[in-house]
Amino acid sequence: MKIIKPSYEILDQIDGQAILKKLELIGRLSHKSEDRITKTSAAPFVKKLIDLGDESVLEHASITVRFICDRGVSHELVRHRLMAVCQESTRYCNYSKGKFGEEITVIQPCFFVPDDFYKSKYASWIRACNIAEMYYFELLENGATPEEARSVLPNSLKTEVICTANLREWRHILLLRADKKAHPQMRELMVPLLYELQEKIPVVFDDIAERINHE
Repeated sequence: MKIIKPSYEILDQIDGQAILKKLELIGRLSHKSEDRITKTSAAPFVKKLIDLGDESVLEHASITVRFICDRGVSHELVRHRLMAVCQESTRYCNYSKGKFGEEITVIQPCFFVPDDFYKSKYASWIRACNIAEMYYFELLENGATPEEARSVLPNSLKTEVICTANLREWRHILLLRADKKAHPQMRELMVPLLYELQEKIPVVFDDIAERINHE
């Protein structure tokens, strides 16, 4: 059994200034105020739209992110409807095969730390995952298909999820999933993603990052 940390990767080459200019051009269409576009007008224009709650223009730009997380976190991710999703399938992936290292891979929970007060909880988690792996392989050896054997796999099983959503939906996702009330393993991914998107695209995520900073 392999234990790894969760991670994410933005799959797009993001030009934040180009995105803002595109959004401004689209946003000014309704009032035909394109003549007010200048070299520096995009950021304040988009910020004004967000401040007013008029976020429909943000739907004209999208971002794709690959997440490596456990199955429990993935179940929360795929609940967001306005998003395209592709996920590693336990129906078809046979983890006894060589390309998977002939073992299952699990995500280390951020709340079970090996070398502190919680090490006994970490040890219990390790034992549970090892037992699940043992019976998963036993089921395969006894003729079960991967989609049948997966019934014993733990929530901690590593999965990969690729999500594409427009900026308005990413704002919604991050407001929910980076919030202090979100699951710790979800925040482990979403808080750094929020800060990276804020760095890459001016204005669009500033208010959400400020809210998280003041929690």
